[in-house]
Amino acid sequence: MVLAIGSMLYHATLQHMQQQGDETPMVWEMLLYFYILYSPDWHYRSTMPTFLFFYGAGFAVVHALFRFEIGFKVHYVILCLLCIPRMYKYYIYTKDFAAKRLAKLYVATLFLGSTCWVFDRVFCEEISRWYFNPQGHALWHIFMGFNSYFANTFLMFCRAQQREWDPKVVHFLGVFPYVKIQKPKSQ
Repeated sequence: MVLAIGSMLYHATLQHMQQQGDETPMVWEMLLYFYILYSPDWHYRSTMPTFLFFYGAGFAVVHALFRFEIGFKVHYVILCLLCIPRMYKYYIYTKDFAAKRLAKLYVATLFLGSTCWVFDRVFCEEISRWYFNPQGHALWHIFMGFNSYFANTFLMFCRAQQREWDPKVVHFLGVFPYVKIQKPKSQ
């Protein structure tokens, strides 16, 4: 929700300060993914969340003071790339077809969103002269919204599977996938 609110504030005002409210939660989201993906193998339970909290808070302060532009994009891409090996590990160990489909939708929306963003950035001048402007940046937001949803849903499935909660991917209204969990009854 913080990411969505920050993004709305930035795009409604296009002010530099609100841009921080858009970009900083993006980093926080990746730190959360990092925690979910890597925490099962972390030996010291309090070290990782403490480090990630201070890293996220420190990034927010430094980013607000120095207003990174290309540095933010590089930083965000590195965080995304750090999550890929573990996401792939979860993908290959998951036997559930519906969960694997979520992971594939995650990758597909990431690719489509990134493609829209790159084309909008590189060909902005030319595209703006077309009779119909496909609004690549808006499409990026739509695809990345679905991307976050599919990533979160896949990670919920994997986390529930780790905890042996018997997760199942079901669909709301036959369209929107979500994870239904059956926790074992404690004795």
